[in-house]
Parts: sequence; C-alpha cells; structure tokens
Amino acid sequence: NRTGYVLPMALPYELMIGLRYTRAKRRNHFISFISLISMLGIALGVTALIVVLSVMNGFQTELRSRILAVVSHVQISGANGEIAGWEEVARDSAKLPEVRGAAPYVQAQGMLSFGQSVRGAMVRGILPDEEEKVADFRAHIKEGKLESLQPDAFNIVLGSELARALGVFPGDKVTVIAPQGVVTPAGVVPRLKTFTVSGIFEVGMYEYDSGLALIRMEDAQKLYRMEDRVSGVRLKLDDLFRAPWIARELANTLTVPAYISDWTRSHANFFRAVQIEKNMMFIILSLIVAVAAFNIVSTLVMAVTDKQADIAILRTLGASPRSIMAVFMVQGALIGFIGLGLGIVGGVTLALNVDVVVPFIERMLGTQLMSKEVYYISNLPSELQWRDVATITGVSFVLSLVATIYPSWRASRVNPAEALRY
Repeated sequence: NRTGYVLPMALPYELMIGLRYTRAKRRNHFISFISLISMLGIALGVTALIVVLSVMNGFQTELRSRILAVVSHVQISGANGEIAGWEEVARDSAKLPEVRGAAPYVQAQGMLSFGQSVRGAMVRGILPDEEEKVADFRAHIKEGKLESLQPDAFNIVLGSELARALGVFPGDKVTVIAPQGVVTPAGVVPRLKTFTVSGIFEVGMYEYDSGLALIRMEDAQKLYRMEDRVSGVRLKLDDLFRAPWIARELANTLTVPAYISDWTRSHANFFRAVQIEKNMMFIILSLIVAVAAFNIVSTLVMAVTDKQADIAILRTLGASPRSIMAVFMVQGALIGFIGLGLGIVGGVTLALNVDVVVPFIERMLGTQLMSKEVYYISNLPSELQWRDVATITGVSFVLSLVATIYPSWRASRVNPAEALRY
C-alpha cells in the first residue's frame, strides 16, 4: 500500500467462516455436544488403534526374540543329514559380510528316561563357546551353567518343562536312548547312555522348553555314531530380516551338497498368523474410528439446518455452491483434525508408557492381568512403530473428510429464496 507496509495475505473466506462456525456459541447446544462426542470418539479410536498395534508389535518382537534364542537365522544342514568338514562350511559362510557368527551342531531324536518317567526330546549337540555366537542360551539358563557341557563329561542341559515332566533336578542322572540300535545275537538293542543333568534353561516357548535337550557335540557324535561329522552349521546375521536373501546367496556359493533354510521358512505359519491377527485388529478397530467419523455427518446435518438463513445470505452475496460446500467441509475436517490430534498424542503417550500404566492398573485392581503361571510372556510388551502411526493418521483423516461430503453437498443445494422466505 501507499504507506509501504505489506498487508498479510487474507485467508479464503470459506476457511474463515468454517473456523468461525466451529468456534461459535450456537443457539442449539445439542449440536456442540454431538461435535464434542465426535471429537472424543475419533480420539478414543485412534488411541486404541495405536496402543493395540504397538502391543501386537511388542508381542511379535518378543516371540521372535524367544524363538531366535534357540533357532538360528540361517541353518545349513547336510543333504543326507550329515556334513563332513564343518569348519570349511563355516569359513565359506563367513565370507559374506552379513554373517556375524557360525556354529556346528548335531541334532537327533532321543528318548529320556528317569525312574518311571519317559519323555521324547530333540537332542542337540553343541559347542558352548561357538553356540554363543548364534544363540542366546546363556541368558536363559535358570540353574547350572552352559559351560558344564565339557567333552566326555556326559552332562546334559534340559528345558524347564522337560525337566519338570521327568521330575529331575541338577545332579540327577537321566538315561538317553538313541533310536539307532545295535545288532546283537539277541536282536536289535537300543543304544543307551547315562547323562548327568548339569543345567536347566527356560526360553519361554513351550515347544523348546518341553522338547529340547543340550549335550556336548563330541558326546552327541559318540552317541549317534557320527565320528567327526555334524548335522549342520547354524548362522547368525547382522540383519535377521535379510535371512531369505542370505540363504539364496549361500545356495549359490557353497561347494558341499546342503539344504539351507532360514527362520522365516521354519516358522512361516506362526509369523504369518501373527501378521494376520495384527491386520484383523487394525480393520476391527478402524471401525471405531469410522463410527466416530460418521458422527460428523449428524453434526453437520444439524449445523446446515441451523444455518439455513446464513447460507441463503451468503448465496445472495455471490457465494458459489462450491464455496458453501467448502465452508462446512472445513468445519467437519476441523472436528476430525482435533480428535485425530488428541488421539495421536494419547495413543503415542500410552504406547510408550505401557510398562508403567499396566503395573499401575494391576495395583489398583489388586490382580495380575497376565499371570506367570498361565502366560509365558507375563508382561505387556509395546513397540511403537511410526509407520503404523502414519497409516492410522492417514486412514482416520480420510474417513473424517469423507464424512463431511454429504452434509456439505446438502448445504450447497440450499435454495436461497426458500430459506429466506421461511
């Protein structure tokens, strides 16, 4: 202007009127109440979505870590069940930069006997120092030590449920029966060997706690008559999600005939089921947001009825139907935006503090929500992923905008003459 000052750019009048309608004190307080309920409904739905998906992410990560405590990222096993010269296989595998560690193993089925109790189990022969490179057994030892598995000591470390089923404690002696028998004039006699229980582990997965027994690799080779051969080599990677690609790369580089599998294939059905559950929970909880978002429809329909005269005046002043539609879409979008903002703040805050909130609720109720006697995972894990937050934000905002279309279109169709006449 002539004074030299630059005037700020004026907001579009549709935006200004929409914001004024949202802030104004209406004659009909019921409309304000419905608007508040819509905001709180969207906030509650978004909060529930963020918290539930974060908890499911936490469970998925917790279960994956427990499974990978005993299952390697990549497993190389002999084509006929045995591999000779495992050191060469380990060296060839270590040439890939993604491979962090390699360890040999001997694995076979066996029968464990103590007194009158007999249980079948998977017997795994390991080298404790090498096994530490690919698994995390030491962190899950409840009694004894993994280092007790020394050559010719014939010690054994049992899963907690397997030890409980047999009724054994550290120091007790169990008999391991190998399925391969010895041919004698009296017939086939199974091979037996007495082992001393030197430790008990608990990884929190019933499959392994009840069916896995660890012995020294040299002892396993003697028991199953494998001489210096092993069942295979287990690998640990820097990035566990790269396991399928590394497995394919190893299949092209290894010179020995071998079968290569990764953790995503050995537990594919389990992780696929967890992912399906997460997707279904997202769809179900999104319906809460949808119901709250479509409450905006009733809010705007009543607002349009209440503002018939205002709409008519705006039309006579030259406002186009599109502008009238924009006014009420701004009003509805603002309701959704405020509810969405409250939901994101509440959901993120609660997801990051589940470990504090859940114990507080348990103290208030005087009970434990997830008892250790029933659940292997007794705490409620939470892992907030911003990708999920972004998806929830986008879906919720789109639902809020869609809910404004019909009442805004109805407002744009108001006949000014009829509205002013009555």
